[in-house]
Amino acid sequence: MKEEHYITPDPWEGLRAFTAARIALGRTGAAMPLREVLQFRLAHAHARDAVFSSLDIPLFRQQPWEVNVLHSEAGDRTVYLQRPDKGRKLHPSSAAALKAANADVAVIVADGLSATAVNRHAIPLIERLLPMLQSQGISCAPIQLVQQGRVAIGDEIGKLLQAKISLMLIGERPGLSSPDSLGAYLTFNPQPGITDEARNCISNIRPEGLPYDIAAAKISYLLREALRLRLTGVMLKDNYTAALE
Repeated sequence: MKEEHYITPDPWEGLRAFTAARIALGRTGAAMPLREVLQFRLAHAHARDAVFSSLDIPLFRQQPWEVNVLHSEAGDRTVYLQRPDKGRKLHPSSAAALKAANADVAVIVADGLSATAVNRHAIPLIERLLPMLQSQGISCAPIQLVQQGRVAIGDEIGKLLQAKISLMLIGERPGLSSPDSLGAYLTFNPQPGITDEARNCISNIRPEGLPYDIAAAKISYLLREALRLRLTGVMLKDNYTAALE
């Protein structure tokens, strides 16, 4: 007899059509159905794979933008995971290679905790974002691609490039239903030592979450407002939806 005949349905089962979250799994006696146990283990494996994935540097170099490849002080993935502080600082050789660009925005792409997310979603997002910024007269420095990087490394990069704002696109911590979620962090007047209340964050950028077009428009709006008000973080409110009405 098939397993389905032994599963007691959950009253919330109809809500599963509206979310990827693990709800209304049903039960077999006092246990989870075997199918759900196996799917959980598969999702956990995907999340682990995302944490240990690598940036597809050739893919980014194939794009029509200028890309500089940088590295943090974390020499490999093990060091990156065990020493978060090293992922927040540029390797001296990478820092020495950066020259002032005097642009409005420094676009920085880092692997973070899911290079899978960056490889899948950063390029489609940038393809939509750059024309928006260009149409608004917002200048961008060459794109900086950072291996073993964390959010705060964008502060050092933005300072060295002498950009007004750093825009960090980074792989977020994988979830069991979203191993490929991309995040965007905006920081006005970037420099080492800035803390997170001075940033704006847009998370879960991916087709199953916040679509590329909406994410690009929201980032464009926040960048424009940040340049106008000369600030980011808790003082910069995301009124993007209201602005469209």
